[in-house]
Amino acid sequence: MSDRGIDAHAVRDLLETDPHTLLVDVRTPAEYESSHIPGAINLPLGRVDAHLERIVADAGGRLVLVCQSGGRAGQCQGKMAAAGLHDTVVMNGGMNAWEAQRAPVERGRKRWALERQVRLVAGGLVLTSVLASLVWPPAVAVAGLVGAGLVFAAVTDTCAMGMALSRLPYNQPRNDVDIEDSLARIGARG
Repeated sequence: MSDRGIDAHAVRDLLETDPHTLLVDVRTPAEYESSHIPGAINLPLGRVDAHLERIVADAGGRLVLVCQSGGRAGQCQGKMAAAGLHDTVVMNGGMNAWEAQRAPVERGRKRWALERQVRLVAGGLVLTSVLASLVWPPAVAVAGLVGAGLVFAAVTDTCAMGMALSRLPYNQPRNDVDIEDSLARIGARG
């Protein structure tokens, strides 16, 4: 295990040997509702900043940060480290790696992962703009803008399209995440 990441198999071992380890799933509430690791709490990345001081003050024991593939968990780890919380580790490969091992998962209402939705929308915009450019050539500029946005997203490890898609009704859970419960579980282990 490195100070930045840990593979899914090592996370399973850690959960069995260290009762103070807590899985913190930083995906959207809808993604969490769709599938999550048993015992994990949901603390969406978009809500971490508002509670960062409390998380740092209350955290006791190692936090394993989980998202779909590792990117958002890495961002969360960076925020926590900058605020003074260093006993965190990112599960490399996120839920994709966890599920590839056929590890236990609690499932709810099935939704497409946010990353898959971004690929669909970006690809759809590029295809539509290229086809539209056959009739109106300036429409191809939309494809260029989408490409530039994807490059920016990769370089900055952020995704404006993903953040926008996460706010759509499709991506809202039946029951919103209980932030207070998640924060209390972080603090209860100290």
